[in-house]
Amino acid sequence: MSDLLERLRERGWRLTSQRRVVAEVLDGEHVHLTADEVHARAADRLPEISRATVYNTLGELVTLGEVIEVSTDGRAKRYDPNAHRPHQHLVCTGCGAIRDVHPVGNPLADLPAEQRFGFTLSGAEVTYRGLCPACAG
Repeated sequence: MSDLLERLRERGWRLTSQRRVVAEVLDGEHVHLTADEVHARAADRLPEISRATVYNTLGELVTLGEVIEVSTDGRAKRYDPNAHRPHQHLVCTGCGAIRDVHPVGNPLADLPAEQRFGFTLSGAEVTYRGLCPACAG
């Protein structure tokens, strides 16, 4: 389970009813919702919430570093609340489902020095792709 709400409270981020609902919708493990999915789920809880409020709140959460924006294969951006635990993503090439994974090893160390072209590495993003059980079956 993500600790998004707790992190936001600790930061002193003003939790209006709209912001709280967006954070509640995003809270959880393996959550990778599009902005439209966040809006639909938030509207189920708070019918008066606007799409603009959801987009603005997501933008603020990304700027704060509390939510990660995930893009895969030109599909709609998704929002991942698991921003403070290093992880990679496993993406279904059929339906687009995304799961957080924690592979063993260090992708920064795996890039040989002769392929770094003098760069000082600061991060790596690895995306694993395949078919989920529902799409493979």
